[in-house]
Amino acid sequence: MSNSVVTMDKIVNLCKRRGFVFQSSEIYGGLISCYDYGPLGVELKRNVKEAWWRDTVSSRADIVGLDCSILMHPKVWEASGHLTNFSDPMVDCKLCKGRFRADQLEQARCPKKPSKRPGECEGELTEARAFNLMFKTHMGPVEDTAAAVYLRPETAQGIFVNFSNVVNTSRNKPPFGIAQIGKSFRNEITPGNFLFRTREFEQMELEYFVKPGEDDAWYEYWQQRRLQWYLDYGIDPAKLTLRAHDEDELAHYAKGCCDVEYEFPIGWQELEGIANRTDFDLKQHIEHSGKDLSFFDEQDKERYVPYVIEPSAGADRATLAFLVDAYDEDGPENDRRTVLRLHPSLAPIKVAVFPLMRKGGLPEKAQELIALLGSRVAVDYDQSGSIGRRYRRQDEAGTPLGVTVDYQTLEDETVTLRDRDTMEQERVAISELLDVVVEKTAPPPPYPKLSPGG
Repeated sequence: MSNSVVTMDKIVNLCKRRGFVFQSSEIYGGLISCYDYGPLGVELKRNVKEAWWRDTVSSRADIVGLDCSILMHPKVWEASGHLTNFSDPMVDCKLCKGRFRADQLEQARCPKKPSKRPGECEGELTEARAFNLMFKTHMGPVEDTAAAVYLRPETAQGIFVNFSNVVNTSRNKPPFGIAQIGKSFRNEITPGNFLFRTREFEQMELEYFVKPGEDDAWYEYWQQRRLQWYLDYGIDPAKLTLRAHDEDELAHYAKGCCDVEYEFPIGWQELEGIANRTDFDLKQHIEHSGKDLSFFDEQDKERYVPYVIEPSAGADRATLAFLVDAYDEDGPENDRRTVLRLHPSLAPIKVAVFPLMRKGGLPEKAQELIALLGSRVAVDYDQSGSIGRRYRRQDEAGTPLGVTVDYQTLEDETVTLRDRDTMEQERVAISELLDVVVEKTAPPPPYPKLSPGG
């Protein structure tokens, strides 16, 4: 593997060229910080979400899933504090009309004079004022009389308001968790850096409910488990760290918070936050709804409001991190190979099938293999261009395996199996091919530790 420098421009160009990500509404000039996932991108992101769900929900008996509505009763956001606290300090430039976060002016740049910071050019900045980040809309046929509702800024509140519903129907008891993957929306003042910060994004959130007094051990447990998930799927350990928040960084509801950070081309940035939210959220909804969201432990004859440990990851940020970390260029300068060394289970296409020639029965045999392999894994077929050029196309798409059908295949029912990372080739019997491909593209085994100290 080379030490090629990975830049955000290289990632953006690859995503556009190979169909991972497109600018939203591009034919109309695009919409700032909104993106569409193309054929390869939607498969990669889906695989990332499935990997999270498999590790967080499917492999555990103590966590169940939920899929909540994006639109919720406005009182949910009043109780959670989003209506009053979910805002950023904002200033506007009277000259260029740019809008900037007042607490991040050192990192901001004037859109008309990028060499200068806001306020350093001729433009005068307005006084800072609070800017609520929630998108507001109306529910009802006539806007003037319709109820104001909001696009959710996080998926967590849907879990909290359904706490009793889930406890009563699943018959789980703390410690247990409720997980959800879903869209959220934030009217960010300064979105940017490609997929890293967008106004529409997807979250992978877990709310893990524990007995008060047991929260510290579970908080430490989920930090280590979530860090290990990224490592298991191939992220470079040197580019991954856990960073604890200082006291002045903590949200008003948090007893503690720690970020999983990754070294993007734009620097170290948050991939995921793990927070000890205490009993704040459930108590807020108890107060505002008048409903009892406490838990009664039949065994101990004890009633309490659970504490909550929240690992909250961004599906888009995770997808971007896997793309950045997998990107590589190798070979001599005059013949560089771009390759995405994605974990095989995350790769959009698991195996590509190539007939060596477009004649002699080879395409027909290749189509037989497409039918065989396609029953278990995502397969691509490519018969255009030289075999070397076809290998390169699949390397750039992150496809871990290539199968070449040649004239020897017709004689002895074997094919050439090529590895993306090593470029090594081996002959494999067609009768064994499906099992070999499934094994080589399987996800890592589930994380074995299911409880603190366990």
